Amino acid sequence: MRRYLVPLLILAACGGDPTTPPATPPGTLPGQTAIPISGLAVPGMQAYDRTITDLMRRHAIPGGAVAVLRDGKLLYARGFGYADVEAGTPVQPDALFRIASVSKPITAVAVMKLVEEGRLGLDDRVAPFIAHLTPAPGATVDPRWEQITIRHLLTHTGGWDRNKPHGGFDPIDRPAVAAAAVNAPAPASGETLVRYMKGMPLDFTPGERFVYSNFGYIVLGRVIERVSGMPYRDFVRARVLGPVGASRTQQGRSRLRDALPEEVRYYMPWQPGLGMTAMSPSVFPGEGVVPFNYGGFHLEAGDASGAWVSSTIDLLRFLSGVDGRPERPDILSAGLVAEMTGSGPTVCTSGACYWSSGWLVRPSQGGATWSHGGTLPGTTAMLVRTHHGFSLVGLFNARSPTADLEGELYGALWNALSGVTAFPTHDLFATFR
Repeated sequence: MRRYLVPLLILAACGGDPTTPPATPPGTLPGQTAIPISGLAVPGMQAYDRTITDLMRRHAIPGGAVAVLRDGKLLYARGFGYADVEAGTPVQPDALFRIASVSKPITAVAVMKLVEEGRLGLDDRVAPFIAHLTPAPGATVDPRWEQITIRHLLTHTGGWDRNKPHGGFDPIDRPAVAAAAVNAPAPASGETLVRYMKGMPLDFTPGERFVYSNFGYIVLGRVIERVSGMPYRDFVRARVLGPVGASRTQQGRSRLRDALPEEVRYYMPWQPGLGMTAMSPSVFPGEGVVPFNYGGFHLEAGDASGAWVSSTIDLLRFLSGVDGRPERPDILSAGLVAEMTGSGPTVCTSGACYWSSGWLVRPSQGGATWSHGGTLPGTTAMLVRTHHGFSLVGLFNARSPTADLEGELYGALWNALSGVTAFPTHDLFATFR
């Protein structure tokens, strides 16, 4: 759910340098009918084909992927549109996408693993784990830092309000300022952001209220490193992703030249006659002007809050390993799954949902639905565990500048499910590595 302010300088076609955009990129303009679909066509589940392509046309989304799991079986996995518009490369069902804040449930599960191993407690104070990350010389540390617990960070009640009128901000949007404040290399790393924020006052007393916070999860990444003695990335891959078989999920990189094999390209909203890439100053010193979605922000600094790259297949493997259902073994005990999703601050005006440790939870008579969305410049993602035996995931390589595309994707995944006329008995997991 991270949102960046985009300092637009020019708009151009996608690529490392500004070029003349194609007049009509296939599959990217509203009303365009030719959206290729890859993967097995599943009789009875055509509602997904229709619903997703309709959503993509409505918002000029170049490419996406969607998958559906039921009772531990992968029933549906298809790619839509283009992974690379200029090359005309279709999205494959298991293509890799930045998943933005869908990274947070992964971090939450990593924390729960440490709790299960007796190495961390949810009500442990955070300050001792990050005492080595010192603020700028002469900075005054808000004494309320001593009150922040692991649970506060997991449930977005740690004390930071990026939406506060007159001065609210997300430190990840200040990579140069944060680095300069503590005399660290630019762009600021996660550790540097923690040092910088230690010199800033909290916006409210920890536990007092809910405000969604990327920074709180960046702090959790540092706690995981301190407790485990491993880099955040390595601990998560070894203790969370590896055991559930999500071996292709990796940390993403900011620059296009560092993209992973089979990773899609990311696009800004299509502007007729202008193109699909906003340009901005690079966060990397000396690199000049770059496509905003490839160096206009520092993806690596948000390692634990929004920097994982994954596929729909891997995300369903992950979810089926922590969903509390019997079909596939969980990597957490039943008690910790219940702890992870059982309570948290109420966030819906109706009181019908709350924010647990890494999940938005909607209780219902038949159980509970968990979900988490994510957005970055060039990315929209949604992961859902329904109350009645399904798991759903959708990933796009663009986002809308005006609409709540996360919310619309959530609705589309549910609406398509209600339009399914027959479910297959096959399990497609074995067809994907």
